[in-house]
Amino acid sequence: MIEGLQLRHYSADEAKAILDQLVDLYLEVYAGGGEFYSEDRYRRQLELHMQRVGWDLVTATVNGASVGYIYGFPLPRQTRWWDGIHEPVPPGFTEEDGKRTFALSELLVHPAWRRQGIAAALHDELVAGRAEPRATLLVYPDNVAAQTAYRSWGWSKVTKLRPIWENAPVFDVLLRTAETRPHPIGYRF
Repeated sequence: MIEGLQLRHYSADEAKAILDQLVDLYLEVYAGGGEFYSEDRYRRQLELHMQRVGWDLVTATVNGASVGYIYGFPLPRQTRWWDGIHEPVPPGFTEEDGKRTFALSELLVHPAWRRQGIAAALHDELVAGRAEPRATLLVYPDNVAAQTAYRSWGWSKVTKLRPIWENAPVFDVLLRTAETRPHPIGYRF
């Protein structure tokens, strides 16, 4: 592991104090990515997501410098997360109750700090202690590095989803359940 790496959890209220730092890192990571990766759109996304019950953020710093973060939240009963999902999916797959599925919404690491285990450390810190029996995320089908990492962390592709926003791309829907999580020796769910 990287010397000086520190991981820290933030609630939504605590994260408000570092909101500009989160947005700045996001803009650095996605520089040149187009309109979807604009400051205004991302601030709106964060503002909406931070209102979710159970929202959790984990940041990574090295010697005080922000190098990455991950966040997510449990899907509520009336979620729009699954809007645009491609059929077929197993019966009841999109039914939520606020305790069934944790949605991993954002995982990013500054380009200068990639391929050093920071993404894995962030991922494990956020999802390892979750009470929900499953977790989901959306990933670009052509993002080979992310797809490879997620598979190695126990995620599986279920289907595709095109969110209902204008000009939305198509994502792969990945799922991780108690049965598919890599288990440390002797660990039980």
